[in-house]
Amino acid sequence: MSFAGPTIECRGVTVRYGTRSALAEVEFLARPGEFVALAGPNGSGKTTLLRTILGFVSPEDGAVAVLGHPVDELSVRERARRIAWVPQEEVARDDVPLLSYVLYGRYAHLGPLEPESPADRAAAVRALGEVGLGDRLTDGILSLSGGERQRAVLARALVQDAPILLLDEPTAHLDIGHQLDLLERVRALARRTGVTVVAALHDLNLAARFADRIVVLSRGRKVAEGPPSDVLSSELLERVWGIVAELRREPRSGVPYLVPFRPTSMPPPAIPPLGPGPVHVVGGGGTAGPVLRALVDAGCRVTAGVLNLLDTDQETARELGVPTTVEAPFAPLSAEARAANGEMLRAARLVVVAAFPVAASNLGNLEDLQGLAGRIPVLLLPRGAAADWDYAGGEGSRALERLRSEGAIEVEGVPDVLRACARLVPVVSPTP
Repeated sequence: MSFAGPTIECRGVTVRYGTRSALAEVEFLARPGEFVALAGPNGSGKTTLLRTILGFVSPEDGAVAVLGHPVDELSVRERARRIAWVPQEEVARDDVPLLSYVLYGRYAHLGPLEPESPADRAAAVRALGEVGLGDRLTDGILSLSGGERQRAVLARALVQDAPILLLDEPTAHLDIGHQLDLLERVRALARRTGVTVVAALHDLNLAARFADRIVVLSRGRKVAEGPPSDVLSSELLERVWGIVAELRREPRSGVPYLVPFRPTSMPPPAIPPLGPGPVHVVGGGGTAGPVLRALVDAGCRVTAGVLNLLDTDQETARELGVPTTVEAPFAPLSAEARAANGEMLRAARLVVVAAFPVAASNLGNLEDLQGLAGRIPVLLLPRGAAADWDYAGGEGSRALERLRSEGAIEVEGVPDVLRACARLVPVVSPTP
């Protein structure tokens, strides 16, 4: 499907959730063959903008058109023929063969009860080859690693044969190698086929490396837009993200990148005096966000383990005013960071360990918990196979096994954490 004008057009889009403004008068265009990155802190409106383009969210004011048609006038099938969608995370519940899983993307092109044709199957095989999974056709979707599964979701989107591809944090929970591989494939797709790609990306440096244009959102408003070389600046990072950084350029390509150093202001050091806790949450890569929000909403006093600058969980902690220790991205945890984290651990009444990816750089977050389970409750949220999260040569798995042997408790999810907090953690009264 070819189209001469903008493939996506948002005019004055305003979205509210109750009394909260999620998007405010956002203007946005995307054109054929363009890779546009949406950037901004947590809560800036990136996901809401994508869901509005999809027609999942109706704007209070303004309008959205895809390929020249108002999105709210299109049926679900018509939207699926125009827009392919890769969510941030999708849980596969049935271990269907990979080829069958990818063929789900052809349903928008089939009539009621119409079976897939040989051409549909050929398209699915071709898409799996394009994402590097051409030799896994009969493997169950649940047998894939996290990075492979995200590529399978991309293959399913590709066989929709839609002129627009939307991705919501497609690199979340992937190691750096899989991040680069996935975005390189997406950019090549846009160049080769003319598909319009719009991706919400948390990492500004990845956005600068792969996107033609970056749109920066802050508190629901568009605050910057243009090519990466025009948009990225130390001033922008400080103004929007609250981070002090230095702008540099790759010598060969000239692509700009930012080297963050520290937050401009740390979260309030004083922990509120009332409420149970403190509860110390260990996470990273977005895995601790739901726990942090639930505990804060429940009135608990909360601290967080060492987190990297610009990490999703670090931004969530900053937004919620949760004290944490901040380390430079991809750097090993320094002695100073581990010492500051140790002070929080000594004050904790309960520790929650999220299912964060473990690498050599953040292994210390698990090592510093050794010996705690005999003194205070330590809760472990569920993890998948070690291949999906242990990038520390097995050291992460061994550290978790030591915690289990010391008495750490396996829990199913956030509701169990809240129940444990209410049952096990004392309320701390104000100091006179």
